[in-house]
Amino acid sequence: MKITAIRLFILEDPDQPQYYHELRRVPGLRRIQYTHGSKSHPRAGGLHQHFIRVETDEDIEGTCTTTMDREQVEILRTQVLGKNPLNREELFQMLHKGTRWLYQKPGWFGDFDNCLWDIAGKKAGLPVYALIGRVRDRFPVYLTGGDSDLGTYLQMIEDGRAYGVNAYKFHTYKGGKADIPIFREVRRIVGPDYLLLNDPVCSYTLQEAIEVGRVMEELDFVWLEEPMHEQKEHQYRELCQALTIPVMGNETLMHDLGISTQRLISGATDLLRANARFGTTQVLKMAHFAEMYDTNIELNAEGGLFGLVHAHLGCCIDNTGFYETGTRGFVDTASTWGMANKPLITDGHIVPPDGPGWGTEWNSERFEAMTVAEY
Repeated sequence: MKITAIRLFILEDPDQPQYYHELRRVPGLRRIQYTHGSKSHPRAGGLHQHFIRVETDEDIEGTCTTTMDREQVEILRTQVLGKNPLNREELFQMLHKGTRWLYQKPGWFGDFDNCLWDIAGKKAGLPVYALIGRVRDRFPVYLTGGDSDLGTYLQMIEDGRAYGVNAYKFHTYKGGKADIPIFREVRRIVGPDYLLLNDPVCSYTLQEAIEVGRVMEELDFVWLEEPMHEQKEHQYRELCQALTIPVMGNETLMHDLGISTQRLISGATDLLRANARFGTTQVLKMAHFAEMYDTNIELNAEGGLFGLVHAHLGCCIDNTGFYETGTRGFVDTASTWGMANKPLITDGHIVPPDGPGWGTEWNSERFEAMTVAEY
């Protein structure tokens, strides 16, 4: 089998606006700190979604959502056309080790790697989770939302409970002093068995992270995620040493296999973060590395194909705990683009499909109707 073509499709939904991040200064802090909000872009037109497709001489195709651009797809063509798509490790090693010489960022070819897994599954007639080896039938969900007041947090928790979700992750930008009473009150209301996590998104100082972390230990939280900018490795080492609750400190570095694993070695994180948009092969390598350190790798957001990729990986990686989603996990956000089987939350879990590869089901007419450019 040989790779014969790589295509990039740009789809547009004119009924949804494009958004951009608008930086906003966080009020009420003695230091200067920023977060962001979303605003519709006045000149960007409708919402775009990109897909990459790898075609072969056996008429087996691999498809994935992607953040790759035209230049990166062209680079792939110069390197991999004519190669055997089943030689995933050969292609991973070539592109991973060659990233420096192609002047790209680590993890840049991840969605291409996901296409190769799709092809392998279709060739074998097996879902990806079966190729890797299934460890569970369904993947537990935690719900996550934006920075909110107490009432909004409690409402989101109740919304999740209606779908069987028993875990919630705070996103907070108010600083540790404001967060502590909220955490105490939420724990009192939801009871001892509900799972709580905290992601202040770089809004704590080291001192705040230690203070809040100790309260989280008292309240039996699951982990503390990204309390400071991850580039402050020395502060993360001190934080990990000060707390017994696990600290997750590589989200903005998770695209880089080497840096992420080095942070675990150096004691600057207790858990690893990963997203399969940087490639299923890379996620599996990081998961096995974390397993040797007796710790977990946790998957960031939905991942590729509107949750399908992370649904598969969550069912075949033993040392992972949760699928992360917001309220979009309750609704179908994929059919707009022609994908008919987004995994939705049922009884607090998501389940990957049993079809070969990623098991995607496509409405080809819808996909083609939404396509505004192809490269």
